[in-house]
Amino acid sequence: MRDEFQADIDSVGRIAAVPTILDVICRTTGMGFATVARVTRDRWINCAVLDRIDFGLPTGGELKVETTICREVEESREPVVIDDVPQDEAYCGHPTPAMYGFRSYISMPIVRADGEFFGTLCAIDPRPARLKNPETIGMFKLFAELIAFHLDAGERLAASEASLMGERKISELREQFIAVLGHDLRNPVASIDAGTKMLLKTSLEPKALNILNLIQGSVLRMQGLIDNLLDFARGRLGGGLTLEVDDCGPLEPVLIQVVEELRATHPDTPIETDVSFTGPLRCDRARLSQLLSNLLGNALTHGADGGAVRVGASSDADHFRLWVSNSGEPIPKEALADLFQPFFRAATRPSQQGLGLGLYIASEIARAHGGTLTASSDSAETRFTFQMPLR
Repeated sequence: MRDEFQADIDSVGRIAAVPTILDVICRTTGMGFATVARVTRDRWINCAVLDRIDFGLPTGGELKVETTICREVEESREPVVIDDVPQDEAYCGHPTPAMYGFRSYISMPIVRADGEFFGTLCAIDPRPARLKNPETIGMFKLFAELIAFHLDAGERLAASEASLMGERKISELREQFIAVLGHDLRNPVASIDAGTKMLLKTSLEPKALNILNLIQGSVLRMQGLIDNLLDFARGRLGGGLTLEVDDCGPLEPVLIQVVEELRATHPDTPIETDVSFTGPLRCDRARLSQLLSNLLGNALTHGADGGAVRVGASSDADHFRLWVSNSGEPIPKEALADLFQPFFRAATRPSQQGLGLGLYIASEIARAHGGTLTASSDSAETRFTFQMPLR
């Protein structure tokens, strides 16, 4: 479809955060269909969509606006939130849920800075969902504001009218979005982790055991992503990384535990270790565990298939060193300088996805310890080395 609304579809399509927003909405609420819709009194146009229930409405698709609840949102400028249609006093007899086959529904107005109603951020599912709570409604409101702000910023940039204040506002909203994402994902991920650990203690068939191990690997990765997101948000919003430094416990078992956890989730990749240093070491052991997890996860993701990944730790009179190396295609020299920037990802295979925060957080942990994190890469190996002075 190409008509007067194609520019709106293109504007939403240029907002890089929209696919993540829709994914977070579905993950957090458990709903299967989320969309950004352009809504007027006469038209309802789908500008971006995540469809996990085969609703069948592609980007650019259109519904008759009079058959949608979004028309009522356009008139009232107020959100509509339905946990379960048959139990909802206001909408149990409404024709729209029956027409489109949903029981849970939420629609948040997207209003531009000048007061113009753009459309809605909405989600539906054929099952009931728990939506009428401050966390979910607040998340939708923040995401709707973020989309509206990006639409306004896009127009200003197109007209060469973007200002420094606008850039600061975009950055602030992005950081708030990241913080909301991290906090709202932590509880469901923790529930999945607890559930899989309980099931692993029962008698299971080999196939079920393999599935649970795969789930645990995904949970471990999600926990790492959430930790990185929250650390990034805290750093950008003024809190900074916090350290709990002492020399009361050994570091070596903490590092070995990280290796064993990732070895269990990557059984096809050999991980070789050479950890030998004298202690105790004055540091934040949990943070160095996070640093190693980020570096090792990066090596397992980007290393050559079947190639060994190596982890080493050592110390001398003046310094402690921790390094991770892998074989594979070298990192281009022009990319090395940007590896530790947030959201930077060098060219990878399509299956190698991530937020681009792991190396940034690792470098911030190194800096907080008064140390450095460096990278070198050639045809023989790619190596990341953390070095900190011994005080």
